[in-house]
Amino acid sequence: MKDYVIITESTADLSQDMVNDLGIKVMPMAFELNGRSYFHYPDTREMDIHEFYQRLKKGEKSVTSLINTEAFIEFFEPVLEAGNDILYIAFSSGLSGTYNSSLLAKEELLEKYKDSKIICIDSKAASAGEGLLVYSAVKKKEEGLNLLELSSWLDQNILKLCHWFTVDDLNHLKRGGRVSALSAGIGTALNVKPILHVDNEGHLIPMEKVRGRKKSLYALLDHMIDTCSPVKDQVVFIGHGDTLEDAEFLAQLIREKFEVKDIIINPIGPVIGTHSGPGTIALFFFGTER
Repeated sequence: MKDYVIITESTADLSQDMVNDLGIKVMPMAFELNGRSYFHYPDTREMDIHEFYQRLKKGEKSVTSLINTEAFIEFFEPVLEAGNDILYIAFSSGLSGTYNSSLLAKEELLEKYKDSKIICIDSKAASAGEGLLVYSAVKKKEEGLNLLELSSWLDQNILKLCHWFTVDDLNHLKRGGRVSALSAGIGTALNVKPILHVDNEGHLIPMEKVRGRKKSLYALLDHMIDTCSPVKDQVVFIGHGDTLEDAEFLAQLIREKFEVKDIIINPIGPVIGTHSGPGTIALFFFGTER
């Protein structure tokens, strides 16, 4: 049986060191900042993440775009030419058209590489939630799962991957159409922090509001307490929008409550950060349900 390569995009918010350790391939995704185009790579070669958030704080505007079919073909084809199959774990189809582009590329490539397999998985996840799914997939591959077995495992576990997050500034969600302009204005004035999650279709859903930053971090912990399973020996991911201190505070709360195997903290990159903004804290773990 052929070996297979696990591929994802930079929206998984994995560091370059993690990418190297996991042995995966990561497609860069594009964003524009004040009209200039950049690609976000795990090594942040084109834009430092801290610089990106500082520029957002100064009022610069960022927009994002999906990966098109041609880019997928260009990225996938060398892997197939080398004799490998592909397991591609995609950014949520509920938040981007990237997954659909990958399906078109798959169809075209398999006409040429008839003996190859390409499996495209809709993670229904975002940011380090997608990253945690990729990380878990690599660990399952290391346990000996073949391509079809791992694809089946992913299908069975995607909807157990929990996303809970809070943002510091509602105006970034307003621009993305997630909250109304009135709610954003009132929320910012009253220091109201929304708690959001990603549902079973991979859509972003506001769930509740709390007042104050510290309460929002405790609210994330409360949701983990409610749904985390198994409660021991999990690897938990935390993403942050250039607010490492808050991420470390949340990590300490988790360690005090759970016997986790590890907590991995990574910054949220520019593609996700365009929509979530500076100060975002996101918590990802496996649970009984989303």
